[in-house]
Amino acid sequence: MVSTSSETLLTLPTPDAALTRARHGRGYWKNVWRRLAEDRITIAVMLVLIAIILSAVLAPYLTPHDPMKTSVFARLKPIGTAGHWLGTDEIGRDLWARMVYGGRLSLLCGVLPVALALVVGGTLGVVAGYAGGVVNSAIMRSIDVLYAFPSILLAIAICGILGSGIRNTILALSVTFIPPLVRISEAVTTQVRSLDFVEAARASGSGTALLLRYHVLNNVLGPILVYATSLISISIILASGLSFLGLGVSPPNPEWGLMLNNLRPAIWVNPVVAALPGVMIFLTSMCFNLTSDGIRQAMDVRL
Repeated sequence: MVSTSSETLLTLPTPDAALTRARHGRGYWKNVWRRLAEDRITIAVMLVLIAIILSAVLAPYLTPHDPMKTSVFARLKPIGTAGHWLGTDEIGRDLWARMVYGGRLSLLCGVLPVALALVVGGTLGVVAGYAGGVVNSAIMRSIDVLYAFPSILLAIAICGILGSGIRNTILALSVTFIPPLVRISEAVTTQVRSLDFVEAARASGSGTALLLRYHVLNNVLGPILVYATSLISISIILASGLSFLGLGVSPPNPEWGLMLNNLRPAIWVNPVVAALPGVMIFLTSMCFNLTSDGIRQAMDVRL
C-alpha cells in the first residue's frame, strides 16, 4: 500500500477542534494562516516549490533550446559548458531544457492522479462515513480489495495491462490513491457525524444536503486536503519509477524518471549530470511533504 501512514501525516479532528471550527468560522482560518506565516521553514519550502512549478510552466521562456533536439557532437557535456550550463545528456540534448520541460510531466503525474483520486475517494469516504450501516460496509469492504495489493505493484500491473503512456500512468496512480483517501475521508466523517452540533442540526430539521454542506464538509475538507497534499510526493516518485521501468511516459518526451533511466549508463562517465533528474525528484517530493506537514500543524487547533 501507500507507504505514508495516515497516523504520521494527519491529525483527525477531536470534538473540541471541530466545535472550534464550527463556532469561530473565519477566525479559525485566520489563525491557520497566521500560524502558517510564522512557520519560516514551511514558507521557505513553499517558495522553493513555487519556483519549481513556475520553472515548469514558464519553460519556453527560460531556455532557448529544444528539449528534443539531439547532437552527436555535444554528448555528455559537463556542467558549466558554454551554452549548456547544466550540461547535456547521452545524445546531446540540453539538460536544463529537459529538466524544466520534464517538470511539466512529472508535476502533472504528481498532482492530477491525486486530484482525481480525491474526487472519487473523498466522495466515497464521506458517503460511507455519513451513511454508516450497510452503505459503509459495502463501500469499505470493496475498497479493502485494493488494499490487498502494494501500491507500486498495483500501478505496475495496471500499466502493464494498459501499456505505457501518460494517460495510463495517471489512471494507474489514480486507482492506487483511491483506497487511502476513502479510508481517511470515512474516518474523519464518522467522527464529525457523531458530534453534538451535527446532532443538534439534524434535530432542528436540517436535511441531508444542508448537513453535509454546512456542518460535515466544512469540518472534513481540511484534514482530507492536507492528507491528499502529502500523497503528491508519493505520486511523483511512483510516476518516476514507472517511467524508469519503461511503463510510464514514453520517450523522447522529457520526464524526470525517464531521464534518470536514460542517464543511468552515464553515471560512470559524468555522475553529476546523471544524478540531476534524481535530485529534482527528491527535492520536489520533499517540498510537497514538508508543505503538507506545515499545513497540518497550522490547522491543528491543539497547538
